[in-house]
Amino acid sequence: MNQASSPQPSKRLVGMYVLDPWAFDLIYGPDERRDIGALIDVRSDQRRSAKEVADDPSLLSGVDVIFTGWSGPRLDAKLLAQALDLKLCLYGAGSVQGVVSDAMWERGVTVCSAWAANAVPVSEFTLANILLSLKRTYAATAQLQQTKKFHRPAIKMPGTFGSTVGLISLGMIGARVAELLKAFDVKVIAWSPYTSAQEAAALGVELVATLEEVFTRADVVSLHTAWKKETENLIRGSHFELMREGATFINTSRGAVVHEAEMIDVLRRRADLWAVLDVCYPEPPVEGSLLYELPNVVLTPHIAGAMDRECQRMGRYMVQELERYITGQGLKWSVSKEMAARMA
Repeated sequence: MNQASSPQPSKRLVGMYVLDPWAFDLIYGPDERRDIGALIDVRSDQRRSAKEVADDPSLLSGVDVIFTGWSGPRLDAKLLAQALDLKLCLYGAGSVQGVVSDAMWERGVTVCSAWAANAVPVSEFTLANILLSLKRTYAATAQLQQTKKFHRPAIKMPGTFGSTVGLISLGMIGARVAELLKAFDVKVIAWSPYTSAQEAAALGVELVATLEEVFTRADVVSLHTAWKKETENLIRGSHFELMREGATFINTSRGAVVHEAEMIDVLRRRADLWAVLDVCYPEPPVEGSLLYELPNVVLTPHIAGAMDRECQRMGRYMVQELERYITGQGLKWSVSKEMAARMA
């Protein structure tokens, strides 16, 4: 979270939406457009695509604020030469790498991103699957479909009283999952090397020293580690071998953090384990991948993040950021050059 301050504008700002129609409709719903229009003057042509402003940068002349997102323009020297009044870029999506440039940083244009808004649906999706997994819902459903007998399955169901949930990394999403789990009678443990004991305590989480301990103790393990070069194949087959009987592994992070071949090998041999995978690597899985076939794998097509109407939350974050900018409050979601590089 970035608490950068913003200057209080002395005149009513002029704004423009710059992104393709599909992204515009997803991110900036009717309520967001209404509220933006109440705060600033929006150009009568309202929306232009990145290609349109690239072909004719003079469209940005006199514009103080652009609202953009997926398919947004790169704010390079050519565009900025015409956008002399541009002060603020509100990016209603995640990584800003596609829109920022050295020329933009040198000009001092403030960029804000709605990346944090995506943590909300991912954490909610994760919570739902944790609860379903603690009741062994996927295993029970599979048994019912196989036997065609409607009776309580002969499998142990940890449930939500006294069970252990293990989180791998307490970044924005992992921490939000921990907050959501406070409503349940579960013990939450986490391996998160960059989290302090004080931060973990505030989340009600017990920090453990090793990944191995998470996999050994937890009834459900949920992965929230970012994909970086140093985290590729972080989760190995040996970790899955340690899992408790009937335990579930959930991945809403990135597939490349898991050594997929080793995970598949363990899941083939241990039918008691379950994996709920919203991400994989490569994505989608290659043709013939066992992820499509294994009976103890629940594979969803990368739907944990913002979808359809949920995307308007990102637009709402940008409306709120505009309000802070206009009133001179500290900005919550401004992105520095260093942060932008990490997002990439």
